Amino acid sequence: MSVIHVHQTHPAIIKRLRRAGGHLNGIVEMIEAGRPCLDIAQQLQAVEKAIAQAKKTLIHDHLDHCVTIAAGPVQGEQQRSIDEFREIAKYL
Repeated sequence: MSVIHVHQTHPAIIKRLRRAGGHLNGIVEMIEAGRPCLDIAQQLQAVEKAIAQAKKTLIHDHLDHCVTIAAGPVQGEQQRSIDEFREIAKYL
């Protein structure tokens, strides 16, 4: 049986992904209508950024909640390693 994981950021992530999905459908229509490639590429970039931001938010949320809970109380060097991992994850 799978455990359901719901975090405070999930509704915002869902909203962002739904908006990106609608935007992506609009891009398909742009291609079908023969719109200029520059316009299409700009819109694809916007969708790509929205999805990347959703992914980044999800990963950071996971680090802040799931990993911290699984690791339990840590101190010293272990805590510094976890903090460093969180910091480097900003560059995903």
